[in-house]
Amino acid sequence: MKKKLIFLDIDGTLTPAGSNNPPESAMKAVRKAQANGHLVFLCTGRNPGMLAPVLALGFEGAVACAGGHVFAGDRVLFDCPMEKEQFETGMRLLKENGVFRTIEARNATWGDEDLGDFLAQAGEGNSELVRWRKALAEQLNIRPMQEYDGSPIYKIVFMCKEMKQLEPARQALEKDYNFVVQDVAAHQCLNGELINRRFDKGRGVRIVAEAFGIGIEDTIGFGDSMNDLEMIETVGYSVCMDNGSPKLKEISDLVCPAVEEDGLAWAFEKLGLV
Repeated sequence: MKKKLIFLDIDGTLTPAGSNNPPESAMKAVRKAQANGHLVFLCTGRNPGMLAPVLALGFEGAVACAGGHVFAGDRVLFDCPMEKEQFETGMRLLKENGVFRTIEARNATWGDEDLGDFLAQAGEGNSELVRWRKALAEQLNIRPMQEYDGSPIYKIVFMCKEMKQLEPARQALEKDYNFVVQDVAAHQCLNGELINRRFDKGRGVRIVAEAFGIGIEDTIGFGDSMNDLEMIETVGYSVCMDNGSPKLKEISDLVCPAVEEDGLAWAFEKLGLV
């Protein structure tokens, strides 16, 4: 079989949301695919610091920070933090309008101290919401905002009650930043990310493919939520988890069983990767 370049979202795709532990069946499938000559990259909104425990399981590299930092082994292929002035403007306008914020540098993450209380009042939602709730509860390296050390920031994650709270920041920054609001059920809050329009997961896929001389037609992407949209639209063959967004399922080439139901192993076998 021709060499394939495989991209895996983490939360809700490779692992249960908020976890660093993939099902054993998933890692067996990944290792078999690698043994067959395929390359497997993580493709995630997580920064390198937060994805490090999963990367250590044996992947070739990652499209991290939703495409803002791309690397293969020790080689950095792309790096694009937020401009300082735009970051400060966004943080100020979000705070002034009661929006809860989490910010991600390359290897560290900081969150508003009262974000945990806000999430505790919300119902169950998508994998991103569950991830942040668990990350806060388990203190997975999300430090208090007051400890922010000025490191370059790649992404602002936001949560709020109503869309109108985002409008001032949107009016100031939408020309250069995409406000990605998750496609979720009613869980009493909006959850999303402020992403630089200069990058996305799809462009990250293209950067890795070009670096390895592999055509887009030989790329495969696995995701579960609308922040995987650009990856799903870019890859040669797209797979959405059954636990994923209904909208993402509609545009994917294949829907596989949920992450907890050995979905990745099922899909790898169906696609002839193992």
